[in-house]
Amino acid sequence: MTSSDHILLESINIETSQDEVPLQQLTEKKLSCQNIKRFDSLDLESSRVPHAKKAAEWSMILQLAFQSIGVVYGDIGTSPLYVYSSTFLNGIKHEDDILGVLSLIFYTITFIPLIKYVFIVLRANDNGDGGTFAIYSLICRYAKVGLIPSQEAEDRDVSTFKLELPDNATLRASKLKSKLENSKFAKFLMLIATMLGTSMVIGDGVLTPCISVLSAVGGIKEAAPKAMTEERIVWISVAILILLFTFQRFGTDKVGYTFAPIICVWFSLNAAIGLYNFVKYDPSVVKAINPKYIIDYFKRNKKDAWISLGGVVLSITGTEALFADVGHFTVRSIQISMCFVTYPALILTYTGQSSFLRKNPNDVSETFFKSIPHGVYWPMYVVAVFAAIIASQAMISGTFAIIQQSLALGCFPRVKIVHTSTKHHGQVYIPEINFLLMLACVAVTFGFRTTAKIGNAYGKLLP
Repeated sequence: MTSSDHILLESINIETSQDEVPLQQLTEKKLSCQNIKRFDSLDLESSRVPHAKKAAEWSMILQLAFQSIGVVYGDIGTSPLYVYSSTFLNGIKHEDDILGVLSLIFYTITFIPLIKYVFIVLRANDNGDGGTFAIYSLICRYAKVGLIPSQEAEDRDVSTFKLELPDNATLRASKLKSKLENSKFAKFLMLIATMLGTSMVIGDGVLTPCISVLSAVGGIKEAAPKAMTEERIVWISVAILILLFTFQRFGTDKVGYTFAPIICVWFSLNAAIGLYNFVKYDPSVVKAINPKYIIDYFKRNKKDAWISLGGVVLSITGTEALFADVGHFTVRSIQISMCFVTYPALILTYTGQSSFLRKNPNDVSETFFKSIPHGVYWPMYVVAVFAAIIASQAMISGTFAIIQQSLALGCFPRVKIVHTSTKHHGQVYIPEINFLLMLACVAVTFGFRTTAKIGNAYGKLLP
């Protein structure tokens, strides 16, 4: 063995001895780590840690449910300010007409916001996002009906529905899908219907702030009819609207936590006053649960009854926000807040107002403020003004959400989208849209000046 071989062998032994030390240390370190109990993030995701995922999930859902009260339900929650005055424009002609309208309101709120939206429509969300464009995007993903090409030309005949079909429901779905994909008229109709629905939600986002704020501010005429002229009410309403839109830049998270306590107080006071009026004036209005009073109402009033439906529809104004704002929250959080807070409070409020009107039919033009007990009038007025300001939040947030979706599908000009939350991807703010909505609301308030005229813009025809 040459000297060079000895040198090479020694260098190998040295390297081996140097490698053994860190390997031994690493082994010791590994053994010591085995004594430390810790949970990996994958354990949390796979729910191997008992109740950890469930506890975190439900705590977040309850927080979002609380926030949703201040963002989603402000619009529908302030409808009692103007529903009866907008329904009976010519006064109450028959005592049972009150029962007919209450029955209409009860079944309208029950079937549309509660059953249709909360328990059915909210399930048709697009990965957590709601609104008309979310449904359109969902359909485009499962059927090639989009007017903007999203697949290769060679894939036009590829479809999972052409495999062996297991049942009749899938067969019907396949036939419907095939008809939609092969009809240009159906594709254009779906897109136009989607854009029309979106435009109507945005229009609601303009009209709702105006009618809510004007109704609340106008309540001061009950206490000071000479001091508060129509001109002053309009200017005060415009100032409040400008402040509202200025506050939007702070994001849904901060807005929700700020507004939610006020709306909770608003619902609580309304429910308490409604229960008080129900017991004091006429508890027999519970008869309105019988839909026979609706039939009798239409028989007595005929054309006027159909016209008054415009006022009844105002009782569910802002319902679109339940679906459009689901991206800001979750389906379960909105279901909880609607079933346990909003729906019971609204039913008690309208029932109490009906009881009051049964004994005071001449006060129908100022039903809400006239039905408030004198001892709590001013506190209720202050809360009503704040609630009316917050009422606009539902449709404004919904407008931001649906415009973000339409922008993603190439159906809206590019605008700046600001994500205001690090936890929830759907909470967005669009400065340009916020400014345009503010200008539109100010113009509508100056142009219409009264809630009765704005009510006509919701589709009601005057006799």
